[in-house]
Amino acid sequence: MSSTQDEFKLIRPKFINGIENMSTKINEIEDEDKFEHIYISDCIIENQIAYQVSFEGAVFKNVSFYDVALESLELTNVRFENCDLSNVDFKGAIIHRTEFINCKLMGINLSNATFQNVYVKQCKGEFAFMRFIQMKKVIFKDSLLENSDFQNSTLSKTKFYNCNLQSSQMSGTSLSGIDLSTSIVEGLGVRQQDIKGAIVSPMQAVDFSKLLGLVIKS
Repeated sequence: MSSTQDEFKLIRPKFINGIENMSTKINEIEDEDKFEHIYISDCIIENQIAYQVSFEGAVFKNVSFYDVALESLELTNVRFENCDLSNVDFKGAIIHRTEFINCKLMGINLSNATFQNVYVKQCKGEFAFMRFIQMKKVIFKDSLLENSDFQNSTLSKTKFYNCNLQSSQMSGTSLSGIDLSTSIVEGLGVRQQDIKGAIVSPMQAVDFSKLLGLVIKS
């Protein structure tokens, strides 16, 4: 991840030396459990429902989550790599200094979550539910986000690089200062006031001009 093309620099997650040698398994997650400095790989975590669980300094690699609901989850200094988080329920999560690399995020519920210093790269996040989310210093790169829902959210210092946002919903979310110019935004659901100040390509400007009631004559 390079900061040369960004107006801000993400703070990346930090892990203790030799985290790869601290492999462990999670058999059961209970309310208010705290997991620190762990490395979890090549396994399935399933049928877990808990409240206010926290992970600090954790790496998940090649992990699949099935029927998992961790409301008010807290993630700090965490990396998910090649993981399947489809349809997990993380509503109300607080996520800081966390990376999602090459993960499946289809249908993930992150409503009312807080993101800060979060990096999402090469992920499949179709139908992700992120209403009322608060984002600050967040980068989405080379990711599929079709039909995702960002309605009524706050995006501050948030970037979308080469993402597919086709038919996603962002009504009630200000896109002022948000760079959409390299992403696919066909069918993006926004209001006129939402798109004001967004950074778009000339072709996108033609599409969004319909919101302004303009008729462009060739």
